[in-house]
Amino acid sequence: MKYIVLTFAVLFVVSCETKSETEKQIEAIPMDISIIRFDKIFAEASVDELPKLKSEFPVFFPEQYPDSIWRQKMQDTLQKQLEAEVLKKFPENEPLEEELEALFRHIKYYVSSFSPPQIVTTTSDVDYRNKVILANKTLVISLDNYLGSDHYFYEDIHLYISKNMKEDQIVQDVAATYAKRLISPPRQRSLLAQMIYFGKELYIKDLWLPETSDAHKIGYTEEEMQWVHDNEADMWRYFIENELLYSTDAKLPPRFINPAPFSKFYLEIDNESPGMAGRFLGWQIVKSYMENNDVTFDQLMIASTEEIFTKSKYKPKK
Repeated sequence: MKYIVLTFAVLFVVSCETKSETEKQIEAIPMDISIIRFDKIFAEASVDELPKLKSEFPVFFPEQYPDSIWRQKMQDTLQKQLEAEVLKKFPENEPLEEELEALFRHIKYYVSSFSPPQIVTTTSDVDYRNKVILANKTLVISLDNYLGSDHYFYEDIHLYISKNMKEDQIVQDVAATYAKRLISPPRQRSLLAQMIYFGKELYIKDLWLPETSDAHKIGYTEEEMQWVHDNEADMWRYFIENELLYSTDAKLPPRFINPAPFSKFYLEIDNESPGMAGRFLGWQIVKSYMENNDVTFDQLMIASTEEIFTKSKYKPKK
């Protein structure tokens, strides 16, 4: 018994040392970024400075809109209120710059071709469907989508959405945006293909955001995370018994993949369950695949749904 305990202790120490060595290498990667606060610049600009703004930031001024639209926006009371709330929440750049630098170092470690983008912050009239946009080499972050879950601007937004409209979600959304650039789109329309697609995204977050809780990575509360762990075997049994994995029924993604207040098993447990149960299960499948196979990061990105599922040997604990 003492030998077994000692063996586990040695393995734990070795594991920690290995992880620590990896993190040391990542921390040594040079990374220096700065954020351009277009939201501040626009808020402080006068109407007379509009031509200069358009010249410096053409991407924010589509040609199909006349200058009168922008002049009106610069003087709009609601826009001024929005800008004031953003400035109150994000008075300085340093905290966000440090978090993004840490994320970008991890991306660079796993993706050697990565180069940091130009980062520009703005406001978007709380367009929560497009909180982070990556276009060419520019990363646009709409800060008015991260004022805090209970901010009064979000009163009319569903709770399952607004709960992740907070400052510490920015880096999560940036990581997800970059992860989607690396993952091969599913070749099939099956539920399983979509589960594993999002499972890859969440596994990438495991690597890129090692200090972040699993609940935070998927956008759950700690209680929701506990629920899916406690009910993992039952959910999996439901998928198998109802032959959902290879189904291409268009109703399945809204039930189990898309963000939603709860997953729709059409059982009494529905009101207790969080949404996106399919993503969680896909995540566990990908984790199992990586644990049971000698696979590189690049190989995971292009691995097919069938290969991952078959070789994962996934079997949730009861």
